[in-house]
Amino acid sequence: MSDKGTILYVEDNPDNRNLIRRVLEAEDYSVVEAKDANQALERLQTMLIDLILMDISMPDMDGYTLTSKIKSMPGFASVPIIAVTANVMRGDRERSLEAGCDGYIQKPIDIDTLSQQLERFLTRSTNG
Repeated sequence: MSDKGTILYVEDNPDNRNLIRRVLEAEDYSVVEAKDANQALERLQTMLIDLILMDISMPDMDGYTLTSKIKSMPGFASVPIIAVTANVMRGDRERSLEAGCDGYIQKPIDIDTLSQQLERFLTRSTNG
């Protein structure tokens, strides 16, 4: 088990999941992966999650819809959800925030600063 918290990474691309898991585990996070919305919802029913990294562009249900769904579930309104997306058009960040995301990280992810970015959200959620 990790010292820094448990992160659910919702991402349909296995290479991205593998890279981010390795980076975060090296920083003492525990990482739970979900390849799609259904798997993410299953994980949330059985695990305590401190933060969710949410890919926006996924098949079946996009990250905006999944974020809104999670935020409306009992007990999950305060869990930080960070949008992770290659969408960098005007309005994409705002759309992520409107869907309920607490933050926005642009792909390609800067693995050198990822841990520090996540710590800000984890500190905020545990300190109220």
